Amino acid sequence: MSDPRPIGIFDSGLGGLTVARAVVRRLPSESIVYLGDTARVPYGTKSPATVSRYARECARFLLGLHVKTLVVACNTASSLAMEELRGLLDPLRIPLLGVIEPGAVEACRTTRHGRIGVIGTPATIRSGAYERAIAQIRPDLAVSAAACPLFVPLAEEGWTSPDDPAGRAIARRYLEPLVRQRIDTLILGCTHYPLLADVIAAAVDECSRQQAGEGAAVADIALVDASVAVGHDLARLLSREGLEAPQEASPCHDYYVTDDPQRFREVGARFLGRAIEGPALADLDAPRVIETGVEP
Repeated sequence: MSDPRPIGIFDSGLGGLTVARAVVRRLPSESIVYLGDTARVPYGTKSPATVSRYARECARFLLGLHVKTLVVACNTASSLAMEELRGLLDPLRIPLLGVIEPGAVEACRTTRHGRIGVIGTPATIRSGAYERAIAQIRPDLAVSAAACPLFVPLAEEGWTSPDDPAGRAIARRYLEPLVRQRIDTLILGCTHYPLLADVIAAAVDECSRQQAGEGAAVADIALVDASVAVGHDLARLLSREGLEAPQEASPCHDYYVTDDPQRFREVGARFLGRAIEGPALADLDAPRVIETGVEP
């Protein structure tokens, strides 16, 4: 069996493009349809009820474009809206995948001493979703979490070099308490954060050295990027359900936003790792494109 329909991916904005990038790398024959809800970003500061409503509207738009599976490439929506989305998709027999569980599973595989740190948006951290997911897999593990709201604007401004003093200072401020908890694994619990991986790694190393003292061993803390784990889990899901694209398929990658296509195109290229054609401006009240957003 095979299925040429596209994979649907949505996020509150740009960050989910890191998930799309991982999916394309892992599944190069698959077509994807990406929706960034840029008119209402960020989700991380919204209430659970609002996030659930936004997620439902994004899912309905992508279902109108006949996707064969749906990836919630937003940690906040994956934390707060999965049950409601399952209620929408299960009757349609459309598989659903979020980013929380794949990241939690990978962290449990990675940890050496049973101490995991999680960083994310305020809403993701308040939800406790990663702690619950890890507890279901390994209830013996200790989990520490910290909200890092300034990481999102840093990533979108392109301040992602470990040599940037502002980024390093902010990262040290956020990460120092987690390093004090002697974590050995750190989940990047927001799709923006992989762009800051070098900044985060440098800050973690600096905090470890300061806390260890001169001559002492420095903690080796592994970073877990849930985007890569999502790509692997999605490949297994498509194979299991008989939804893989035909081998002779010519994949298409389409991108939609709810506001400011030009900024998405310009900034999103850093997240995706290549140029973005379009994107189209979409109306979430109807499963159709209302404007191309392409400059003449």
